[in-house]
Amino acid sequence: MSYLEALILGLVQGLTEFLPISSSAHLRIVGEFLPNATDPGATFTAITQLGTELAVLIFFRKQIGRILSKWFRSFGARGGSHSAGILKGDADVRLGWLIILGTIPIVIVGYFGQEYIRGAFRSLWLVAIVLIVFGILLGVADWLGRRTRHLEDLGYGHGIAIGFAQMLALIPGVSRSGASTSAGLALGYTRTAAAEFSFLLAVPAVFGSGLYELATALREPDESPYGWPETILATVVAFGVGLAIIAFLMRYIKTRSFLPFVIYRIVLGGALLVLLSLGIIQAY
Repeated sequence: MSYLEALILGLVQGLTEFLPISSSAHLRIVGEFLPNATDPGATFTAITQLGTELAVLIFFRKQIGRILSKWFRSFGARGGSHSAGILKGDADVRLGWLIILGTIPIVIVGYFGQEYIRGAFRSLWLVAIVLIVFGILLGVADWLGRRTRHLEDLGYGHGIAIGFAQMLALIPGVSRSGASTSAGLALGYTRTAAAEFSFLLAVPAVFGSGLYELATALREPDESPYGWPETILATVVAFGVGLAIIAFLMRYIKTRSFLPFVIYRIVLGGALLVLLSLGIIQAY
């Protein structure tokens, strides 16, 4: 039964990681309705996210390869010369720095806020409220955003601001992609540009978190109800499903809005509040 549960949670992780509906919230909620009826835990969640982030590396391999190549080569460029084949102010070099700088807020808060991340933040009351509030914010940003700026227009101020938005995703229900994409839309970027930067920005943060939790779990087994075989199964499933979802979403947002995801978040959050109020499920 534990392998079946891990399979289900892997599917959920892959389906929800890149959609702006919060994968961590869905793992937290779905866990309550499985036979074990328990929270899969922050460690299980972070490790399975390694699978979905591997999907990001594969899907955006050309962009990531180009950014890394130019960023490293830029150290050989001087004063706008072509000495390293890179001009001063190159968009890809700037994007590399923005990913680094935008990752700092979530790293700092994630490191020092472990007590809350593993405790208070996992309350289903908080998850429900956050699903609704940030769903509304996503809808407003998508509706009012000018959508005139592209990824090459992204500057340091906006990049860091989006990084602070990503930091909020430490609370299950916010959604990493939802928070950073909402910030990008509010700042006037196209849906495609906002989503792409959101995915690229998540790579170092999620890999860092996942590897940290992996190392911690090897040293000190946590409260997760799932062992290593189940966790590995869920991670592999999350990778395969996540790769398909990225391709779907990037095609979808070229012509359509985020409204279906906004409605879904509000309905899910409302349903969760009802279930909690009736005592059908517990907050912890």
